[in-house]
Amino acid sequence: MKILISNTSDKPLYQQIKDQIKDSIFKGEISEGDPLPSIRNFAHDLKVSVLTIRRVYDELEEEGFITSQVGIGTFVSTGNLELIRDSRRHHVEQIMQELIQTAKTLKITKEELNEMMNILYEGDGQ
Repeated sequence: MKILISNTSDKPLYQQIKDQIKDSIFKGEISEGDPLPSIRNFAHDLKVSVLTIRRVYDELEEEGFITSQVGIGTFVSTGNLELIRDSRRHHVEQIMQELIQTAKTLKITKEELNEMMNILYEGDGQ
């Protein structure tokens, strides 16, 4: 799993890391049951505080994305497919909201936007 941290981002470090882990889960780059690095190793690799990674893992666990087993490790949660699907839908909704705002700013009609969406969706081959 590759995590890129930006010191110039408005988002705090822990949020950048958390978002990228969630994105990796959404995209299937890490799957249910896959282990995550230990807090200490992850912090060392990213050159951040162990407290930062602890916060990331704690919040991801609270949200149901990961589970921690004392003495064994931290893993992507299994059995939470509906939670992950709902989070994916929410992510798409956020992107669509930004798209709609941009379209409105550019005075693109709903019909034109739907036509673009249909063409792009069909052209995707899925």
